Amino acid sequence: MVASKGFYCLFLQLLLLSFVFDVANSQGLKVGFYGKTCPNAEAIVKKVVDQTMSVAPSLSGPLLRMHFHDCFVRGCEGSVLLNSSTEQAEKNAFPNLSLRGYQVIDRVKSALEKECPGVVSCSDILALVARDVVVVMEGPSWEVETGRRDGRVSNITEALTNLIPPTANITQLKSGFQQKGLSVKDLVVLSGGHTLGTSHCSSFSSRLYNFTGKGDTDPDLDPNYIAKLKNKCKQGDANSLVEMDPGSFKTFDESYYTLVGKRRGLFVSDAALLDDSETKAYVKLQATTHGSTFFEDFGVSMIKMGRIGVLTGTSGEIRKECALVN
Repeated sequence: MVASKGFYCLFLQLLLLSFVFDVANSQGLKVGFYGKTCPNAEAIVKKVVDQTMSVAPSLSGPLLRMHFHDCFVRGCEGSVLLNSSTEQAEKNAFPNLSLRGYQVIDRVKSALEKECPGVVSCSDILALVARDVVVVMEGPSWEVETGRRDGRVSNITEALTNLIPPTANITQLKSGFQQKGLSVKDLVVLSGGHTLGTSHCSSFSSRLYNFTGKGDTDPDLDPNYIAKLKNKCKQGDANSLVEMDPGSFKTFDESYYTLVGKRRGLFVSDAALLDDSETKAYVKLQATTHGSTFFEDFGVSMIKMGRIGVLTGTSGEIRKECALVN
């Protein structure tokens, strides 16, 4: 009995230490972290993003999702950018094969290295680029906390384990976000990022042709929308691209919620937002309310997501090249 009490106390102490460590790490972030060491950092990032979006606006969605995918695996420490000679890094995992825009991150890093060698982390670049592509696509702006340092490990298995698939139901979604310290509101708000970009047919084709293994369609998907999607995604077509927010996929707005409310969300995970009272209420609010709160909410949730598992202080490193450990 005494031994079990001792073990329990030790467990509580370790849990408290872990909590304190996480809090201390996240508190190492602040707005304007590079104010003295690289005062033009954010302006340099913005310049590269603006130039890129002027010629390749379709990269907005992938660059926004790159920050998501980084934060959900090992935290926001740039591990999604690392290369592997054996193709066993996060970027080699199936959920990350659709990410594009690594060359944009490299271009930003190169410009920053010329201005301030060895100062700005790749993980901070991901956070700043995510904000800046949203702004260019007519979305909200928010103050990005910086001060992250870069991790040295990138593992394909961890990406497969931690990234939530587009086939997730509401229970899986809530659990996945809760494990990262994010709320149900964060879940429904950040899902709104699907207003930007496209998806390969393979991510949702089962909803069109073989939902339960009997050659059927997903009853939660609007039949008229199914007909339109079938015209773009023939059976067996894994490579064609479809707009996630048709007619608005290059504009950051709340129309995503209107589509979800009409049962036209592209993924099972989009439709799942109607299976929970809190997420459903938020979808309805954004779809029907003039003066939507989505823009403000999105900035708040992005800041919160950007604090997941960060490395600060003397932890990690500042990579010279984002794809390579120093």
